[in-house]
Amino acid sequence: MHDKCPNCGQNYLPEPGFFYGAMYVSYALTVAQFVAVVVLLNIFFDPGIWDIVITLTVVMFILSPPVFRLARSIWAHMFIKSKKKND
Repeated sequence: MHDKCPNCGQNYLPEPGFFYGAMYVSYALTVAQFVAVVVLLNIFFDPGIWDIVITLTVVMFILSPPVFRLARSIWAHMFIKSKKKND
């Protein structure tokens, strides 16, 4: 993640520990992801417990980096006001 916004110059690290709250957002996104995967598996297949565990592990491994960045972005958008470069 960049230190400053290339468009407006907003500092993305306003204070130490600012993005700790993004962990809660990441947790919520991961829970939603797990529920969606389990529901889809149960709709389209008849999975056993190990099928679910393996599928969730693979999905979590693949989607961890995008979820991490999305959670930080959501957290920043909740608390950082956007401003134009000329303001």
